[in-house]
Amino acid sequence: MALTRPLSKLLPKRPLLSTPSRRPYLTSSTPSHSWLRIHPEVSSAVRSNTPLVALESTIYTHGALGNDLNLEQIVRDHGAIPAVCGIYAGQATVGLTPEEITTMCDQGAKKVSRRDLAYLIGQGICGNKIHGGTTIAGTMILARQAGIRVFGTGGLGGVHQGGENTMDISADLTELGRTRVAVVSSGVKGFLDIPKTLEVLETQGVLVATFADGKDQKEVDFPAFWARESGVKSPAVVWDEKEAAAILLAQEKYDIETGMLFVNPLPKEFEIPRSEMEEVIRIAVKEAEEKAPGNENTPFVLRRIRELTDGRSVIANKALVRDNVARAAKIAVEFSKLVDGNPVTVGMASASNATVTQQPTSSKAETKPRVEKPKADHTVDILVAGSVALDLNCDYAGGGKTVSPALNTSNPASISQSVGGVGHNIAIAAHKVSEENNVRLCSMVGDDITVVNPDSSAGSTILSSLSAAGLDTSYIRVLGHEYPSARTAQYVAVNDAHKSLVLAMADMAIISTHSFPNYWNSAVNASKPKWMVVDANWAEHDIQTWIQAGHKHNAKIAFEPVSAAKAARLFPKLKNHHKKPELGLFPRPSVHLSTPNQYELLAMYEAANENGYLDTHNWFPIIDAFGIMRGAREQFVDIAGAAATDAGIPVQSVNLLPYIPTIITKLGSSGVLLTTLLEKGDPRIRDPEHARWVVSRTLSDHPSVGGVYMRMFPAAERVKEEDIVSVNGIGDTFTGVLIAGLARGGEVEELIDIAQRAAVFTLKSSKGVSDEVAGLRSELRRIVAKQ
Repeated sequence: MALTRPLSKLLPKRPLLSTPSRRPYLTSSTPSHSWLRIHPEVSSAVRSNTPLVALESTIYTHGALGNDLNLEQIVRDHGAIPAVCGIYAGQATVGLTPEEITTMCDQGAKKVSRRDLAYLIGQGICGNKIHGGTTIAGTMILARQAGIRVFGTGGLGGVHQGGENTMDISADLTELGRTRVAVVSSGVKGFLDIPKTLEVLETQGVLVATFADGKDQKEVDFPAFWARESGVKSPAVVWDEKEAAAILLAQEKYDIETGMLFVNPLPKEFEIPRSEMEEVIRIAVKEAEEKAPGNENTPFVLRRIRELTDGRSVIANKALVRDNVARAAKIAVEFSKLVDGNPVTVGMASASNATVTQQPTSSKAETKPRVEKPKADHTVDILVAGSVALDLNCDYAGGGKTVSPALNTSNPASISQSVGGVGHNIAIAAHKVSEENNVRLCSMVGDDITVVNPDSSAGSTILSSLSAAGLDTSYIRVLGHEYPSARTAQYVAVNDAHKSLVLAMADMAIISTHSFPNYWNSAVNASKPKWMVVDANWAEHDIQTWIQAGHKHNAKIAFEPVSAAKAARLFPKLKNHHKKPELGLFPRPSVHLSTPNQYELLAMYEAANENGYLDTHNWFPIIDAFGIMRGAREQFVDIAGAAATDAGIPVQSVNLLPYIPTIITKLGSSGVLLTTLLEKGDPRIRDPEHARWVVSRTLSDHPSVGGVYMRMFPAAERVKEEDIVSVNGIGDTFTGVLIAGLARGGEVEELIDIAQRAAVFTLKSSKGVSDEVAGLRSELRRIVAKQ
């Protein structure tokens, strides 16, 4: 039955998350030595009672699961703040950054338990800057000092077989007996002595409660890590995260200084059955006794288990770690609610009642995360919502007079791989010329783990590349095997001998088939960008979701069409011509700017025309207010040239201006054509210096429209054929630098030249965005300052 009990009266007068007065709360502001360095996001969360989850650093520095677990993002996805704990350069740290974790992994780190903390920190005082990855025990101590109450991890240390003689007992068990932190794990490794482990925990006064996951209380086993059942009954049962949070609150209220262990069986679909696992463990332990005594015993056992299960133990291990961290975040969220005084409504089940309210937490049982609330340290200038992919560039290398590869046969080529994707390239370009870390990329990658190579992942390659480039990855979602088509996006470009694109193939199914609208809205709400770039790799409904979210939070929207086929997605078919389009029109447009090439512009125009957008009652008055007559062709030719005019580029642009008031059409070596709708009172309308580019001035009494402005900007540089390395990414570089300038208050006309020069750098580079783009940062600063 559901019990509702208001707990606000039980709360102490001071916040529960404040540090007890008997234990000083030391931060990086402490004089002399920084005894505990706490990331500002973490300390802010402690003060504001924002849900927090501690994470250990040994899982990165000493683990065998790879660097693609994405645990911090899982915590954020479920509404909490992650705090990775460890020793960085001799300094105890709560809230390690991805860059710091990478440095620790690259430079090496000691494994740090309770006994090692003072040694490494003392060495740091003496100038010996040693890194340390904290174990469960070490992490609990730092988390407790920082005021964090919940800790998500994989497996707990325990009592080894024969531990009553060898005294081989993990320090994790005694730490639980003395440090008040709730640990969420999947029990202990199945080859340990589970009954003796539970005996030690009982002696230490530690609550051990296993989540029922739909079972009757009498049927709940303490799990055996890779198996959901061990044959040993759990000392206690917990039914859901709300009940776990209430238990944690009671412990806080009565100041019981011991830890708690909430045990979370791994998801069913990743389980290795108990009968199979017992035989695997028997073989591995027997071989270890003969071949790997002492400290080598456990690593040997784990390695043999991995081999004997064909890698399934690693896959199960990754799944349970992620599931534990998700559950820890949910407990942290519920705990924060109770601290705020919310009533408790817990689904309970008695021993005689097999019906429980807690459902299995398997990620496969959920098509979408229940809580989707990304966090941000601060608002940002730019949020790019788009694709990130592994790019394969194939340049034809036939030689002779033949320029293009032949069809229906194999061709010689020079092939290179890089990280790309339209959204990625735009974000990288904007980031390179930005003054601060004020660019975020929101995208998805797959957890492309295989049994053959369980430590390798296309998604992890991308995340590592983004981190190395200094780009924040907190909004990159990693989709696991429970999601169909969750392969990391890939793009293959076939270029001719001049490096011009002949054919491209793109697998963007992960972007176009998976939709998390709540997350998209939360991402915009959390970052509150000045400008948002949406690329057309998303499905039609997600493009609209992104645009509406940006509009709701007063962001200006730039639409990047990606390709002719995808550009049309901005204008989905209307059910009837009388239906109001989802896109807003000037003076309150949903999209403020777009940067198509001429083929993408044509596709957008044709989609808008065919789907009824150019035949609505709201669109026509704006077009009519332009006052453009048929005689405007000569003016179009004078500005854009005969070829562009004959291709219909000026006319197509003008027809789309009510929906997209600024259109910058990229014309390759011919330059770019700017077409923009002028508001009433715009000084360019009467300025003689701009007169030749004002193609119309409004003569009607329209309250907002002032006229139409069209200006051709020649290419920044004529690049010699032999200097062209790759055409991929040049348009994205242009857009990224342009948006970076606009986000800082620049004007489009003043920014086009520098954006084109950035594109030239990329044209001469093998990368999706040339490193030389960063050299334009100071010049962009001067351009913006003049305005």
